[in-house]
Amino acid sequence: MVSSEYERRIAGRFATFDQDGNGYISREDFAAAAQALLTEFDTPARSDKGQALYAGAEAFWQGMAGMADRDGDQRITREEFVGGAVKRLRDNPDRFGEIARPFLHAALAVAGADGAVTVEDTVRVLTCLGVPGQAAHAVAAALDADTDGRVLETDVVPAFARYFTVPE
Repeated sequence: MVSSEYERRIAGRFATFDQDGNGYISREDFAAAAQALLTEFDTPARSDKGQALYAGAEAFWQGMAGMADRDGDQRITREEFVGGAVKRLRDNPDRFGEIARPFLHAALAVAGADGAVTVEDTVRVLTCLGVPGQAAHAVAAALDADTDGRVLETDVVPAFARYFTVPE
């Protein structure tokens, strides 16, 4: 049972990972996210960037499963997700960022070059991963703190971690 406002907010983030909407997060959800990005940016799966993205998705899945899959069935339920996030990440959001970093790094490489992407391509990435249009535009604009039209990995990773772990 989700008891605090923080836990309710984290539970709401569950759908971001449950790409197929079947009620649990699995390795397949991470692979689907990678495939969606590759399709959006017309990048072959067998290319170096495609392989790096799939490897990053697998590393992200392994980190998430290690944190949250309490029963070891290779599926993370909403309750396991909330429990994993609340119990293991609330006091250390940077850990979540580090788990996500290989995937985020590879996603940025698919969408751009040199560790940065345009704000427009950031919107494409976010939309592709299931963030609604207006929210994707707002987030991408906020990530471009210096308003130079580029979003850097150094901005994305901590913002991603805060989104999933910080109560505000």
